[in-house]
Amino acid sequence: MHDDDTQQVHLICGSTGAGKTTYARALANRNGGVVFSIDEWMVSLFGEDAPDALDPAWIFPRVHRCETQMWAMALQLGKLGVPSILDFGFQRQEHRQKYGRLAKQAQFAAKLHVLNVDASERWKRVEARNMNQGESFHMEITRGMFDYIETTWELPSDDEVASISLADLD
Repeated sequence: MHDDDTQQVHLICGSTGAGKTTYARALANRNGGVVFSIDEWMVSLFGEDAPDALDPAWIFPRVHRCETQMWAMALQLGKLGVPSILDFGFQRQEHRQKYGRLAKQAQFAAKLHVLNVDASERWKRVEARNMNQGESFHMEITRGMFDYIETTWELPSDDEVASISLADLD
């Protein structure tokens, strides 16, 4: 396992409003890493083209393409010894496991950071972010969007966190 953050990939995991982007930016400042935020990329690349009624069938192929490109960049950075911080949400176990395997295949150390915040607190944060539109604001999250995303959230077990974070030891 790497004692420093060279060739390290950080997977930032949490549901909407958990503070993932803020956490990812602080981590990047501490370790000299580069943040790849799915929300930033999606809004920047596709925001102007988004349909009025957002539909998962429209969203998910674009998310996949962004993540594929961000991973390609993370591979390049890792070869240069620069840590990557993947702010993808990692809501589902399958998604976390995929990136744990990709890191292992690239011979990178992976670390899963879980931000587990109560849903009522997260909704308060989302409402405040919608109103203030500060640094971490990318788009307005409605209550319906928040509730939909909650149905996809799978809190990682301690065993899962350990298996991903220690994947480079195998």
